[in-house]
Amino acid sequence: MPSRDSIRGKFSPGSNVLRTANPNLFFMMEASDKGFSQKGVMRTPAEILERSESFDVVIGSGRKGQTYLFWDGGKLYQLPVSYWTELGEWVNSPGYIDGTADFERPIGPRCLECHASSFISQSPPENSYDKASLGFGISCEKCHGPGGEHVARYRSVSLPRAPAETAIINPAKLSRERRMDVCALCHAGIGNASAPPLSFVPGDILEKSLSFPKLVSNAHIDVHGSQVQLLERSRCFKSSPSMSCTTCHDVHMPQRDAAAFSGVCLSCHKVENCGAFPKLAHAIDHQCVTCHMPLQETAQIVISGTNGRKLQPKVRNHQIAIYPDVHLP
Repeated sequence: MPSRDSIRGKFSPGSNVLRTANPNLFFMMEASDKGFSQKGVMRTPAEILERSESFDVVIGSGRKGQTYLFWDGGKLYQLPVSYWTELGEWVNSPGYIDGTADFERPIGPRCLECHASSFISQSPPENSYDKASLGFGISCEKCHGPGGEHVARYRSVSLPRAPAETAIINPAKLSRERRMDVCALCHAGIGNASAPPLSFVPGDILEKSLSFPKLVSNAHIDVHGSQVQLLERSRCFKSSPSMSCTTCHDVHMPQRDAAAFSGVCLSCHKVENCGAFPKLAHAIDHQCVTCHMPLQETAQIVISGTNGRKLQPKVRNHQIAIYPDVHLP
């Protein structure tokens, strides 16, 4: 929900305006006792046109950036202005055309399937929902499946004794393919849905609910939103019968220190075998990810910032490989 703590962008004068490529159009972010809003202002020779919509839903922790949604009755739309943390600025929302005021981008179920825990669709239209059903954030059930029966059993007088009686899914006990499916639901791109939203339950075969294009071996994969496909291309993944996303990631806690992942790499590799070792020696001990999973610009998010700048955020490439153009200082 929107609040001064959850919205990272600033509302103070001088920091609350986004000017666009159109000198007659700007956006103003406003805060009052009634809440928070974005206002588009277009000056024409005859009049000044304005449209203001409220911040109703905040998407993103703000570590990289945030975007915002608003309700129009029971229909959910994206606001035209987002926030980019690296710059500390308001920017055009990803994919929006600079110099236009677009308040009409609908938020479909596939968006919410990754950014929310639950919702009840009332389509058509595709962006129509029961507002009270929207479950904010990512809950335990996203990875562990429905938990009602699990809670009921543990609240009962006689607790289950065997793991099979807990009525909950532990992804760690699934096969590698099914573990990867749990992550791919949100980390393999939009995909093509063949089942109603929220149909997938951890342990199922994801392809029965959501399929992704089959790519030729040398096809370009953008670093944004396709982490699973990139990892599966890696020699490390292909050479291991068990490697998955959770080999490196602890899904129950934030992991922001790239250097800390080197310990996982060095459980299989020897730092002395790295081509950079003869020159840099043990200075590379904590730089595995820096070189072999570099930050690279995504072409899927091109943002027009202030003064006509075209901005492309950088995302971690999850194809573990040797990148000749990446060098440590």
